[in-house]
Amino acid sequence: MERSDYAGAVYIADTTEYTRKFWAITALEAAVVNTASVADYSGSSISAMPIPVGTTIYGNFSKLKLTSGKVVAYIS
Repeated sequence: MERSDYAGAVYIADTTEYTRKFWAITALEAAVVNTASVADYSGSSISAMPIPVGTTIYGNFSKLKLTSGKVVAYIS
């Protein structure tokens, strides 16, 4: 999926909770999502989810916190 209207990206390599709206998350290094709030996901949250290096996940994220790894989160 490609978007030309995104508002930039955030490099995340720590365990800080980010409360921005993201539309995609790409793992630059194998990562584990500690918690994420997702508007279009059954149950509305994700926890303890591994993201293999090079993988991009898509969704309507409003909160993101990693346990480990490095990602780029694309701002909506």
